[in-house]
Amino acid sequence: MPELVYTPLEDIEKKRTELRNGFKSGKLRSIEYRKYQLLQLTYLVKENAEKLEEALAADMGRPAIESRFIEVNGTITETLGAYNNVEKWAKPEKAPFNMTWFPMKPTVHKEPKGTVLIICPFNYPIWLSLGPIAGALAAGNTVLLKPSESTPATSTLLTELIAKYLDNDLVQVVNGAVAETTKLLELQWDHILYTGSGRVAKIVSAAAAKHLTPVTLELGGKSPVFVDPNCDLEVTAKRILWGKVVNAGQTCVAPDYVLVPRAFQSTLVEALKKQYAEFYPDGPQAKDAYARIVTPQAYNRIKGLVDGTKGKVAIGGETDAEGKYIAPTIVEDVPIGDSLLSEEIFGPVLPIVPVENVDEAIEYVNAHDHPLAIYIFSRDAEFKKKVLTSTQSGGVGINETVLHSGAEGLPFGGIGPSGSGYHTGKHTFDIFTHLRATIDNPSWVDRILSIRYPPYTAKKFKAIQGMQAKLPPKPKGPPTGAAGAGWQRWFVLALAVALAGGLTQRAKSIAGWITGGSARIA
Repeated sequence: MPELVYTPLEDIEKKRTELRNGFKSGKLRSIEYRKYQLLQLTYLVKENAEKLEEALAADMGRPAIESRFIEVNGTITETLGAYNNVEKWAKPEKAPFNMTWFPMKPTVHKEPKGTVLIICPFNYPIWLSLGPIAGALAAGNTVLLKPSESTPATSTLLTELIAKYLDNDLVQVVNGAVAETTKLLELQWDHILYTGSGRVAKIVSAAAAKHLTPVTLELGGKSPVFVDPNCDLEVTAKRILWGKVVNAGQTCVAPDYVLVPRAFQSTLVEALKKQYAEFYPDGPQAKDAYARIVTPQAYNRIKGLVDGTKGKVAIGGETDAEGKYIAPTIVEDVPIGDSLLSEEIFGPVLPIVPVENVDEAIEYVNAHDHPLAIYIFSRDAEFKKKVLTSTQSGGVGINETVLHSGAEGLPFGGIGPSGSGYHTGKHTFDIFTHLRATIDNPSWVDRILSIRYPPYTAKKFKAIQGMQAKLPPKPKGPPTGAAGAGWQRWFVLALAVALAGGLTQRAKSIAGWITGGSARIA
């Protein structure tokens, strides 16, 4: 394990100054130069994939196949996507046609914000550092990256590779812990992207507020899983278990706990046990089978949550402090208020919480912070709709876990305590882009708009009134299809039927009277 060399505190502001000068140099005004840097970034990952996987294994014991699937390949997709699309993303956009404004050529220009700070977490250090760097470079910004001190092998390798592959006037790295991060946050930046815990996010946000710096936060939280007995049980168990054990549960969108009808709990647990045996035929402690916890501190925190549970360990539970190993663990009959429900687990422990029905499950989720993800396993369209429309979360996975965060084209971000703002792909480009509005008004327009100039006269006021947008008729009440108006629809329909019936009967009576009268006259 290499020793991570921390950046001297006195060098941090110098690096920021060098990046500001790099921005002022205008190199990144050229879309071609942006593409050159993005392609270099892509080859950084491709040509060093094995080294990156070895570093991740050294830091977290993560199997190479897991790193290749969930991080290395995804990072290449993201950096290459920026390379392929930067010309389209950066192209100015004309405002929609409007008769009043079109002569002024209203246009939105995509401009960089300047020099941005990216603070990366330990759990996906390749994807969550190089992906945002790609978006920032595509938008024309210079970047300072602060990788995690908890992954020394990966952070050391990233520092070396970034210096080798990228223009150092445009991208630099600061390594360190609290002191170095504190120094970074004392400086002014043009945007900060922070991924990590809510506790640290408050510190980042408070520091940014002193400089009025915009911040994007990706924070995680307790992501619940709703399980409907009407689900594909085998697939449900497989995907929930995978989402929990990948990277040893150290994923911001990992399933944090499962809400299942009490009568279905044992059925689900048995299905999970079956999948557990299939995942780990030689046990999860076998070589290259399963990742490890990142630090002794994280290990002790997770173990403490398991030790304090009042639930019953159904699978796993084995630990090894020296190897920072906690077996994939499933705990059933977890009561409300349990230690496993007190905070985000961020580890390979899955509590099963029995409830009476989906309404109780929804009520519990809504009584707590909005999570970064919600997962729904069901074949029933109404069940899916009910959970989807009755809750709030950063994203939703239906009959799947975790993968939505890497789906190309989808925004990735939280809501409320689980984060703010969105990134991945074009959404990363967007957070680091200033939308600069422009108009170019020809002189001849004053023949029409001279009424705006003093002196103000009654004639000009009347002309300005005539320019006012025309409104549709004012509504007389809520539409008949509005929520809560169902009884009105049925009342009107019943009244119409009754009237129609009455009119029909009356018409028959009149016809009969006429017929009878005619007979009498005859």
